[in-house]
Amino acid sequence: MSEPERRANLPEFSVSEIAAALKRTVEGAFPFVRVRGEISGLKFHSSGHVYFDLKDDKAVLNSVVWRGTAQTLKLRPEQGLEVVCTGRVSTYAGSSRYQLIVEQMELAGLGALMAMIEERKKRLAAEGLFAEERKKTLPFLPVIIGVITSPTGAVIRDIMHRLDARLPSRVLL
Repeated sequence: MSEPERRANLPEFSVSEIAAALKRTVEGAFPFVRVRGEISGLKFHSSGHVYFDLKDDKAVLNSVVWRGTAQTLKLRPEQGLEVVCTGRVSTYAGSSRYQLIVEQMELAGLGALMAMIEERKKRLAAEGLFAEERKKTLPFLPVIIGVITSPTGAVIRDIMHRLDARLPSRVLL
């Protein structure tokens, strides 16, 4: 049998059939993964979904955090932040792409956390927020006390009772 005859016997697939087969293959091979990379191309969509790329020096992986998951993330994604994302690899047939559906996100190591803290410290210092002339001396006793609790209930009544007995002051609820 010649090469053209052999190719004529190949089964014919629709685009949807190939896309579904690729989706099954990719999701079967990578049901749950941890991926380390730098966040780039960060977009917070009005729907609440978060879209970004995870990249390293050789490749880029499209990533998405769905709205429900984005609300529960312990770490807010930031451009340039090195993170470890846990999730599922899936395909999106609408554009023949694969992506990481992120379910958890954490900083990539203690060094990344320290670098982020130092960067923020430098940025805030450049704004003058740590300048000596901006510092205020603390009063011996507070004049106003802020309390975050329910306006009705035992907690606020206990707090008000103790403050009246020990340190009468203005309370902001």
